[in-house]
Amino acid sequence: MIAALGVTFGIGTYIIMMGFMNGLNGLLDGLILNRTPHIHLYNEVEPTRFQPIDMWQGGKNTIKVVGSIKPKSNQTRIHNALPLIDYLNKQNYVRGATPQVKAQAFYLAGSTQLNGVLIGVDIMKEAELYNLNDYITEGQALDLAKNENGIIIGAGVAKKIAMMVGDIVQVSSAKGEIMPLKIVGLYQSGLSDIDNVQSYINMKAAQRLMGEKDNFITDINIKLYALERAPKLAEEMADLFDVAAVSVQSANAQFETGSTVRTLISYAVSITLLIVAGFGIYNILNMLIYEKMNDIAILKATGFSGKDVKIIFISQAIIIGLIGGILGLLLGYGVCVIIDNTPFVTPALPTIKTFPVVYAPKYYIIGIVFAMLSTFFAGYLPARRAERIDPVDIIRGQ
Repeated sequence: MIAALGVTFGIGTYIIMMGFMNGLNGLLDGLILNRTPHIHLYNEVEPTRFQPIDMWQGGKNTIKVVGSIKPKSNQTRIHNALPLIDYLNKQNYVRGATPQVKAQAFYLAGSTQLNGVLIGVDIMKEAELYNLNDYITEGQALDLAKNENGIIIGAGVAKKIAMMVGDIVQVSSAKGEIMPLKIVGLYQSGLSDIDNVQSYINMKAAQRLMGEKDNFITDINIKLYALERAPKLAEEMADLFDVAAVSVQSANAQFETGSTVRTLISYAVSITLLIVAGFGIYNILNMLIYEKMNDIAILKATGFSGKDVKIIFISQAIIIGLIGGILGLLLGYGVCVIIDNTPFVTPALPTIKTFPVVYAPKYYIIGIVFAMLSTFFAGYLPARRAERIDPVDIIRGQ
């Protein structure tokens, strides 16, 4: 029973550790990946590569130097954006390509002006591809789709200008155009730098605010079926469409490294727990043989072969592993259910109500398989020692 309990707590702790740690990793990954396109297309502001001085054919020993180069006058709009989006949506590796219009603006509240960013989107597509409804604390995406002059305002902005759902907020473009918008929802991403400036409006409203036509698109966000293909496809799209293309791996390199490290730590700790449990079983069975020397001698003296004795101890080890493993799975599952229903309330993550837990079947399969293998090998070595015991030596000693 003690050996079985060692297996139970080892396997149970492994299940709890993997379920909880991977749940947290999934939560943190989701905070970034749910909102981030796999590939982001836009026009980059950069200096002109070809300068007039490059036309001068100087001597062989002449060095051309140009200082204080200014960026070239680039348009923020993507050329032929609408046909480009149609083309992308027809590709079998693209889950969805959506347009955006980013507008630098000011939120007006009396004499107060707050810098902000208004993102004009097809709100229902954003909700479908980027789980936007998970970050809307009041209202829903459909409310913006129904109201052409609506706005889902950042929670930080709403708090600063003391407004709530149903109020009218005045926004001003960089050119001085003022537009009244009705607040139909509050958006909270959990990142204060975003919530204090960013809001969502309909794409046509953003185009009107900037004084542009319906084909004015500043960004294209692409969601792929296979995330790992993003870096290569981003390079190809940058060359093919003559735009800047950034993959999610490039945009979040530090975050991806942190996620990998957390996963490695959780696996290392979990495997260590399983190994400790295996050594505990080995020690218990090894000591059991010393205690059962007389019984082994009597068995052999009455006709049992060494192989029979070995089978007895291996069978005992397997039974310990089976009972302990099953109890460990039940213990791990039960504690995971308790953790999953434990309240977890934080202002930074308003949509998260309980601690995240992953109930992946592979963790339970790994747990029971390891329990059986570890107990088998932990019992096999002491069983071989019992097989080689000479009953005459034991009885003579008595």
